[in-house]
This record gives sequence, structure tokens and C-alpha cells, in this order.
Amino acid sequence: MEAYKEEFIEFMVESQVLKFGEFILKSGRKSPFFMNVGAYVTGKQLKKLGEYYAKSIHENFGDEFDVLFGPAYKGIPLSVTTAIAYSELYGKEVRYCSNRKEAKDHGDAGILLGSNLSDGDRVIMIEDVTTSGKSIEETYPILMSQGKVEIKGLIVSLNRMEKGREGKLSALAEIKEKYGFDSHAIVTMEDVIKHLYNRPYKGKIYIDDKLKAAMDQYYEEYGA
Repeated sequence: MEAYKEEFIEFMVESQVLKFGEFILKSGRKSPFFMNVGAYVTGKQLKKLGEYYAKSIHENFGDEFDVLFGPAYKGIPLSVTTAIAYSELYGKEVRYCSNRKEAKDHGDAGILLGSNLSDGDRVIMIEDVTTSGKSIEETYPILMSQGKVEIKGLIVSLNRMEKGREGKLSALAEIKEKYGFDSHAIVTMEDVIKHLYNRPYKGKIYIDDKLKAAMDQYYEEYGA
């Protein structure tokens, strides 16, 4: 596993973004882990987060894109901080773009904020975590309505590796099958378990035998 991925796992835990225990998800599933990107609240955290996204985008997609699109609301700061980080790390200027929940009819009017989209723009969508693919279903038509843009792919911070809405493939695999573009994550839950299982981080074991058993049981039922 690349060093930046191991650092990112520790960064999620230290920032209390990735937690372990018992959580009821929006889907109704009882999960032994939970992720909340909204817990990144400081300038230092957001700077580092953008750098991890930028590194993963560069590794998986290279420089062949023009715009980072972050679906409202959590995707807005992700697209901004990643655009900044990409410029600093790789010297390439990319634009950020997000959608509004409701179109604005005065001033900077329209459904988008940040950069407009034009024919020929190559877009990478950026999200926190995709469990069902519902947000892509909502935002994909918005992007396609802006012109002849090309969706190069989707990047998320964590691949939960669970069945998507159809109940067979993972959410990321379903997205590729339905829309035709690649989807990648900075890390997967497999990476997280491999890195943290019975391995102390700052003196604490986050995934012990009991939690590992609960995670194994969870993936037996919901794993893709």
C-alpha cells in the first residue's frame, strides 16, 4: 500500500472522521464503522484532505481533466480544497464547480457555482463516500445538461465495499456499469482493516479481534 494511503487512514481516524462501534446508517443497516467527512473543520485538516484527494486523482486519472465537480453540499469544499492542492502539488490549474440545490435567478444566476461548464470540458466528480450511488444519479443529469462535457471519472475518499442499490455489485462498480466512467477511492475498507487490525496507532488498537469479527459478519451480509 502506498505511504500516502496509510497516512490517510491514520488521518481519518485522528480527525474522528472514521469511527468504529455500532452505527445505524441512513439505509437502515447496522454498521460497525461510520464515516463523516463533515468532521474535517480546520484549515489544516482541509489542506491535508485536498492533498490526499489530489494525489489519488493524479495516480488514477493523471492530468487529463479540466474541472473538479463537487455535488452540493459536502462536495463543495472538497472540490475547492482539491483544486488548490492540485495546483500546488502538480502545477496544473484546474477549475472547481458545484451545483446549487435550487437555481439562482439573479446576479450569478443558474444552477452552478464556481466555474461554468462548456463543450469539451473534461470533468472529475469528487465526493466523500458513495454507498448507494444516489447522489450521482441526481447530479449526472445536471452535468449533462450543461453541454457536451466528458465525465472522466469519480473519486471518493473511502470505498465502503458494500452492495449498491441493485444488490449485486459495489456502488462504485454499479456507477461504472451504468454511466461508463471509472470510479476510484483514496482507500478502501480492505485497506483500512489491513492497516489497523491489531496494529496500534498512537497507543490505541482501533480494530481488535471483536470488531474485526463484527466487520466480517457485516461484509458477509452487505459486502460486494
